[in-house]
Amino acid sequence: MEKRLLKKIEVLRKKLYRYATTRSLVDARVVELSQELDYLLNQYQRLNKYTQLSFW
Repeated sequence: MEKRLLKKIEVLRKKLYRYATTRSLVDARVVELSQELDYLLNQYQRLNKYTQLSFW
């Protein structure tokens, strides 16, 4: 699960970078991709938090 999520994050990060360097940062698609990336990063952070807590 974690590796798959990291792969999605990396793919989306690259896609966002391509869009952001060729369009305005307030372009609807750039904002949408940024929000998607935020969502995935938050998921990863929550997953990592629970994984760390399970060791205690």
